[in-house]
Amino acid sequence: MTTFIIIIGFLLYLILYFTYGKKLERDVVVASDANEAPSKRLYDGVDYVAARKEVLFGHHFASIAGAAPIIGPALAICWGWVPGLLWVWFGNIFIGAVHDYLALMASVRYDGKSVQFVASDLIGKRTGTAFYWIVFFLLILVVAAFAAIVGNMFVKTPGIAMAFVLKIIAALILGVLLYRTKLSFSLSTIIGVLMLCAAIWGGYLKGIPASYNTWMWVIFFYIIIAAAIPVNVLLQPRDYLNSFLLYAGLIIGFLAAIFAFRGFEVPAFSSFSPVLLGGKPTPFWPAIPLIIACGSLSGFHSLVASGTTSKQLTKESDGLFIGYGAMFTEGFLSTIVIVSIAGFGYTALQNAGVTTEQLNPGNWGTAFTKVSEAAKLSAANLFVQSYADMVNATWLSFIPTKVVKIIAGMWVATFAMTTLDTTNRLARYCLSEMALPLKDKATGIYNFLTNRWIASIIPAAIGIWLAASGNWLIIWGSFGAANQLIASIALMTGAAFAAKKLKSNFAGAAVIPAWLLWITVTCGILWFVIVVQPDAVAAKPGPGWTVMIILIVMLILNFLFFWDFIKSKAYKVEK
Repeated sequence: MTTFIIIIGFLLYLILYFTYGKKLERDVVVASDANEAPSKRLYDGVDYVAARKEVLFGHHFASIAGAAPIIGPALAICWGWVPGLLWVWFGNIFIGAVHDYLALMASVRYDGKSVQFVASDLIGKRTGTAFYWIVFFLLILVVAAFAAIVGNMFVKTPGIAMAFVLKIIAALILGVLLYRTKLSFSLSTIIGVLMLCAAIWGGYLKGIPASYNTWMWVIFFYIIIAAAIPVNVLLQPRDYLNSFLLYAGLIIGFLAAIFAFRGFEVPAFSSFSPVLLGGKPTPFWPAIPLIIACGSLSGFHSLVASGTTSKQLTKESDGLFIGYGAMFTEGFLSTIVIVSIAGFGYTALQNAGVTTEQLNPGNWGTAFTKVSEAAKLSAANLFVQSYADMVNATWLSFIPTKVVKIIAGMWVATFAMTTLDTTNRLARYCLSEMALPLKDKATGIYNFLTNRWIASIIPAAIGIWLAASGNWLIIWGSFGAANQLIASIALMTGAAFAAKKLKSNFAGAAVIPAWLLWITVTCGILWFVIVVQPDAVAAKPGPGWTVMIILIVMLILNFLFFWDFIKSKAYKVEK
């Protein structure tokens, strides 16, 4: 079964990229290299900096992926392996990849401005203001969710922490080689890959033991610095290295899944409402978008595409490979996660001390979350163990298990940390654009809020404070809710872009799945606020009320956006 599913998934993505994707590029967006990219026309040496296609793909993928395409499918295994896999595949094809590509190209045509700015222009100023606040709240929740993931992984596996620190040093050196020396791109790349291998080996040899709270402080200062310095100092070279980590992990996982020839231990379907978020029975609909975010579709992708990526795109023809292709790559990564846990997750839980009596196919949906927590095997660590077991079951077993775990763990931690500082950079952009009305009325306040260091500190402080509360599943659910809400809004904006700017009838094909997603996510947030969040408020009032207020305000702004979109008829092509 592992072999069959992974081959089907690979062919599905490959064929659709060269058919559906190319049609979008050719007939809808009409991408042309004759249009000078904002990275060249508006070059500033800090944010608008042209990057090679290979380098930018690494940055874009690492930023959009984070840990979500791993964590979400691992949590969704509580429903069985079929529901999560179908949500990943269909979400990728009909929503995720279209959403990402349209957001990127809309931003490129708007001088690298955010998707919120595009909404303001195409739908209405009030709509754009509502969108800005929804986005800002999401960015805070992203910082909270991913900081918690990284902190827990660094505590659980100190070797991953060491490998990450060494990789940051390698990225800084690579940045010097790429942009400050006369070494060729190929030679600099080889040196960078060798340094990446050394970083992984360093994590194999020695770890960095530290407490969760210590890592919260480290992450806080790191994301502030990384979000404020020029992109070509750390962000571009680090994420270029990340792409090689991705390729290695995908190739090893792909080969292992093919040659494992393993049936699935996890049931295809367990129950409609297993216990998951907040210890409550969690219905597949409408809660699934709260669990599986980036692996299927993600509003955060539109923020990266229109925030950092559009400012670094060298030419429009690179857009499909980066925007559309990265989303498909992420979906394939989620497919590998589902296959590895479906085939080896039960074994991984047994290796963590779970007995046959505690967990069997008959009670999988009810007991999965409980025994995972009892065995201190988080969703991330369940994937790491399952992935290592899958590799060890094939001819690839000559690779030491600890090295495989470091590679898999680096997937989670490195991409999560990359998302963290990219998120902080996006929050900085968001604050700057939101503060524009103050530029003439209150110049002092405007200059203070738009200072790149101050604008980086504000979202980092709130997000890390929420992460320090330790209520991870609540944070993850609220992040997923906000994330998918923005996906529906961004896709509506993409439909408006296709209708009003591109004059394309494709707008209808974008807006229908956007509305269906909007209904699902809105119902999911209402369920989360009414059923799950009250217990979180009672347990930890400070963080609990913060998340509750954020979600309620986002719901109000969400209905406002939807009403304005319908009223403006922005999705209709004007002849």
